[in-house]
Amino acid sequence: MGGDNAPATEVEGAVSASRQWDIAVALVGDTDRINLELAKYDVSGLDIQIKHASEVVGMHDSASDAVRKKKDSSIRVAFNLVKTGEAHAVVSAGNSGATMAAGIFVTKRIRGIDRPAIATILPNLKGQTLVLDVGGNVDCKASHLAQFALMGEAYARNILDTPNPRVGLLSNGSEEKKGTELTREAHHLLKDSAFNYIGYVEGRDIYQGTVDVVVCDGFVGNVVLKVSEGLADAISTMLRREIGNRFLAKVGYLLARPAFKAFKKKVDYAEYGGAPLLGIEGVGMICHGGSTPVAVKNAIRMARDYVAMDVNGKLVAQLHKIGDAAGCKGDGAEAESHEQMTLKTL
Repeated sequence: MGGDNAPATEVEGAVSASRQWDIAVALVGDTDRINLELAKYDVSGLDIQIKHASEVVGMHDSASDAVRKKKDSSIRVAFNLVKTGEAHAVVSAGNSGATMAAGIFVTKRIRGIDRPAIATILPNLKGQTLVLDVGGNVDCKASHLAQFALMGEAYARNILDTPNPRVGLLSNGSEEKKGTELTREAHHLLKDSAFNYIGYVEGRDIYQGTVDVVVCDGFVGNVVLKVSEGLADAISTMLRREIGNRFLAKVGYLLARPAFKAFKKKVDYAEYGGAPLLGIEGVGMICHGGSTPVAVKNAIRMARDYVAMDVNGKLVAQLHKIGDAAGCKGDGAEAESHEQMTLKTL
């Protein structure tokens, strides 16, 4: 029930995913509204269920509404399905803070992780760069950034098949004196880590292919993500305008059409579907609020693959392997107060 055009977009994406990849989907929300959307499609033979939820957490609601006030919200009910084993993963295009909060409070955190992080993949000149956190935690401690680095390294190594991921800390310069008090403290922690930490990196490094995992707090990461999406859209629009205004450009476009299609596919966030929420015991995939049905379909596929590849199991194994590095593994100090802190900061 989240997202700009819910539930129409989610239903269309779910039907497409179920039909194309034979994925079983439970649509969580208002039964009457969901049935109205489902009636538009031929769903015979598809494994699609409806799980009723009487409440919705809006985009302007606080994360605490998903946990304290709206216990029958669609996002809370969805994560409860994962907790009880009725579902394997949650896909949501709604309030990302509420999605993260519900994931933490219902399925709990992976032991040793104080703050889960939203990770996203951005294309670079040589392949792809994993960036985290991109919106889950706007207020961070240095230890949180160190944990993001650990989870990102494990994800890149085990899921993106990067043998020795280069991990960088996003800053306003590569010199150690640059950055903020937060990044300098995190840099000090990461220098003692057991993985391939290469130090500070700048925004341009994300797209150059010189780093595999970029770590930052959720405020900075969300700005990076939104600027990247906006730039990709702007470039595509400007290219279309220039081509439309020139005859020779139209001729050239016909010859270069395959290259343009490949470029669009690489920069289109819909192709990536959603961003995994790393650090919770369940599986959560967070989509853009303005996601298209194609994006929702691909997010469902990503969630299916995430479960099939046992991403959480591999993350835990990697955490145990290198988690003893100084400052990179949570010691449980926040365990009792973390839930209350999360509600205040998300």
